[in-house]
Amino acid sequence: MSQIPQAALENLDDGSRKEILKFLESENSKSKVQMSIHNFTNMCFKKCNENRPIASGSLDYSEEQCLTNCLNRYLDTNIKSSAIFAGRSQIVYIGAM
Repeated sequence: MSQIPQAALENLDDGSRKEILKFLESENSKSKVQMSIHNFTNMCFKKCNENRPIASGSLDYSEEQCLTNCLNRYLDTNIKSSAIFAGRSQIVYIGAM
């Protein structure tokens, strides 16, 4: 998250402070999503186009299918990993009670 001097935050009322922190959290989340999109686009594009010259400004059918499959595998893996991590976190939380 972006750094704001503590003194600057202390000069704000509670409502303004919460609004700024919420805004920064939202911007940080957007940045993470954009970075993820950039990373998997780059990864899948390299995978689907290695050893192939770019012949036109659009994708052919096989490139489009490869990118779609790559993206779907990435998303499925990410969702599954998140679910497993959330389940483990819940077990740890319950065990701490």
